Amino acid sequence: MKDTQILSAFQESSPAPGSESATPALVFDACQMGVVLRAVLFVELAVGVVVMFAAASLMDWVTRVSLVTGGALPATVAWLLTACVAKRLLAKAVPALQYAVAVALGAVAGLYGCWVLAMAGLLESPPWVASASAGALLSALLVAGLVMRAKGRMPADTTARLTELQSRIRPHFLFNTLNSAIALVRAEPAKAEMLLEDLSDLFRHALMESSDSVTLADEIALARRYMAIEQVRFGERLRVQWVLDPAGNGAKLPPLLLQPLVENAVLHGVEPSATGADIKVSTERRGSVVVIKVTNTVPAGQGARGQGVALRNVRDRLGLLHDVQGQFRSGLKNGVYQVRMEVPL
Repeated sequence: MKDTQILSAFQESSPAPGSESATPALVFDACQMGVVLRAVLFVELAVGVVVMFAAASLMDWVTRVSLVTGGALPATVAWLLTACVAKRLLAKAVPALQYAVAVALGAVAGLYGCWVLAMAGLLESPPWVASASAGALLSALLVAGLVMRAKGRMPADTTARLTELQSRIRPHFLFNTLNSAIALVRAEPAKAEMLLEDLSDLFRHALMESSDSVTLADEIALARRYMAIEQVRFGERLRVQWVLDPAGNGAKLPPLLLQPLVENAVLHGVEPSATGADIKVSTERRGSVVVIKVTNTVPAGQGARGQGVALRNVRDRLGLLHDVQGQFRSGLKNGVYQVRMEVPL
């Protein structure tokens, strides 16, 4: 499969010039599970390294780490909870103020951790200044890492958008769709008009500026329009089944992620087969998670799709949007290829 076709699955619009500064943006989101895990692991790693300077043996190091963790862990949790509760207020502030608040919260958390250890009788002379300084420094480093991770999304977005713009104007796709419309103009003008409207919506969606995420309901609507176009081309060779759970419609996805997955199902399942293929798109809410599957049969003897780069890009995009809460898997088994995604609701 050509890269221009594969990479169409990973377009994400770049913000318009100047829009980023005009819209309030949260520098870091302490309510995300990935941020919580990173913060705890980062603090524990820092504690372990610092304690090495005072430990006389391995057992002494383990003992000291346990004791210091008794104050560092509650302080870290307090920092995360406070930042999470203040999320909406922080989002309204300029980035510089958000950084300052995060560092100040870190200093307070450091003092809190020192107080916990002092109250437990583990510190004879509590190092208040050192604890506040350490908390502020760790907080600053953590926020800096989260900001760098967020900025790492920008080059990928730009590349993905350019790829999407190129792939959406692929000559064969445009010509095939227009030929299908021309064939219907005299015999079924109403159907031809509907086909051109679907094509117009697809191109408008690809060319317009969009946000970092869209709802699953929007992605399903767009995928349905694409499949309606392909249904005209392939007729009975294209057999689509939609098994959708309305409870999962509010889940967030990167823009234009689902439509290219069904497009790949058509390209690798229907197009190379004289008898066509069965395609199934399903969504299911399971607690706080929504499972999304795109499944298609493949012609006998055809192996798995050669889109390893594309799959890595999908994982990256889901990871940037949902971090550890987003999952992506794919594989071929018994003549059926399936892409499976899990996203939080």
